[in-house]
Amino acid sequence: MTDRSQTDATLRAILCDVLGLDIDHVDTFEAGTGLFGHLPELDSMAVAGLLTEIEDRFDIVIDDEDVDGEMLETYGGLLAFAEAKVAVR
Repeated sequence: MTDRSQTDATLRAILCDVLGLDIDHVDTFEAGTGLFGHLPELDSMAVAGLLTEIEDRFDIVIDDEDVDGEMLETYGGLLAFAEAKVAVR
């Protein structure tokens, strides 16, 4: 598995585990698929759990200044964020 596809697969698994989403649903996510504000499961309380799980599974640290609305707006934004953090760990 390439790093990109591995990051993608791990991120999809995190969304399933943290938000209780069905993998068949998450597998349909594309870069432009809306997340925060579009998925009722991803509310402000769920964001903290999501970010913590991303840190744990990718062995990265997410600083408060890293988190913004754009990063959580779409699946593509979240994936790009995760890929960038993994690349510099």
